[in-house]
Amino acid sequence: MGSFHILAKPTGPICNLDCKYCFYTEKEVYYPKNHSFRMSDDVLESYIKQYIDSQDTQEIIFAWQGGEPTLIGLDFFLKAVALQKKYANGKRITNTIQTNGTLLDDRWCEFFSAERFLVGLSLDGPEAIHDKYRIDRGGKPTFELVMKGISLLKKHHVEFNVLTCVTRHSAYKALEIYHFFKQQEIQYIQFIPIVEREVNEGAAELSLSHATPPSFLVEEAQQTVTPWTVEPEMYGDFLIQIFNEWVLKDAGSVFVMNFEWALAAWIGIPSPICIFAEECGRAVAMEHNGELFSCDHYVYPEYRIGNITDGLLNSINHPAQLAFGRKKRDTLPSVCRSCQVRFACQGECPKHRFLVSDQNEPGLNYLCASYKKYFTHITPYMKIMKQLLQDGLPASYIKEILMNQGGL
Repeated sequence: MGSFHILAKPTGPICNLDCKYCFYTEKEVYYPKNHSFRMSDDVLESYIKQYIDSQDTQEIIFAWQGGEPTLIGLDFFLKAVALQKKYANGKRITNTIQTNGTLLDDRWCEFFSAERFLVGLSLDGPEAIHDKYRIDRGGKPTFELVMKGISLLKKHHVEFNVLTCVTRHSAYKALEIYHFFKQQEIQYIQFIPIVEREVNEGAAELSLSHATPPSFLVEEAQQTVTPWTVEPEMYGDFLIQIFNEWVLKDAGSVFVMNFEWALAAWIGIPSPICIFAEECGRAVAMEHNGELFSCDHYVYPEYRIGNITDGLLNSINHPAQLAFGRKKRDTLPSVCRSCQVRFACQGECPKHRFLVSDQNEPGLNYLCASYKKYFTHITPYMKIMKQLLQDGLPASYIKEILMNQGGL
């Protein structure tokens, strides 16, 4: 049946931060007031056993996220690792965790190192940029705590990458952000665009302030976005500025996941990330109570596909989920179908496809202008790197080639 991916949330949407652009913490409204946002032992064991048994690959990747997953405490993850070993059945187990980094200490990092967790840490750039939106529940900045967390990860030799949200504000500071990461000797980076629509009346009645549930969208496209949403072309400009420096100086020593994903498309291998896959639906979200949803961006009642205690494969193969996955491909507007960079973009995430095309077709991605500009710009360099790989040479040799040609 093919592999699939689960994003597990042991504390659901609960977080110790109050990042202004976060779309997830407000999901608390879907639970009773005194609800306990902790994954039970029964749900944890059922998840681990079923997930390992259902995968047809030798490597099983467990992904933990939130909210803030470290809020559940280290004992939970010690138990999770023990259960993984119990049910591994000869398969290789890998764990990843996405954290804001503010609660990390020596004990956490010793555990991550010993169990070889890959840690994704949220950091938006230097202090002024990071603290513009990433504040705690008391409104205090978090930059210093995050940097302390990075120091501890380095001290204990934990493999980690940085996830950076690109907002309307930070999109104009591409090289400032990139240079800061290089100064901090951060080698693995991914840039995520922030795109959120303003809520409409139906969402506001549920006390949702960031995200609008799909069922509430009016028939015509709802195009009003939040103040922190990156502008339609600026995300492309942001990536291009960083790419131009990276391809000349840093290819092979700094790994920007956005460029790695693009190279995969040019090589012709399946997208390693769902947003650039032709279809979606193979990456589902699991809440702390075992409820499964079509996608991390679609955790709304109408996209609930089951519960882990009812059987994982029943949910993954639910007709509604299969239709959800196909819809991404089947609803592409004609301008996307004839686009020269469709193979690299595939319309990106359905969550962002709320514009109307010049041909008056719905479903155009809000970031279409960015992706078309970015993928078109990097095309000649991707072709060079593809040829290098086909010749059995490292893609990073592109630096020498461009240097001999006098640069970009």
